[in-house]
Amino acid sequence: MLKICAICRKGSVSGRNIVRKGLAKKKGGTGKKIVRTSKRKFLPNLQKMRILINNHPQRVYVCTRCIKKGRFKKA
Repeated sequence: MLKICAICRKGSVSGRNIVRKGLAKKKGGTGKKIVRTSKRKFLPNLQKMRILINNHPQRVYVCTRCIKKGRFKKA
């Protein structure tokens, strides 16, 4: 089972970790410089629930936004 919301299809998004070095200009330095970046993933807040899909109960991942909005029926 993929880590994707069964209702709104929300999934993971890729991004970067940025490492900066140096003293900020307002603190008397020459400014912060980006020295390295590495890839990372932003994961959605998914919960495993039993919900009705086509009038059949299934155990799927649902994001918390869909849970709060009540976009499904519990099994």
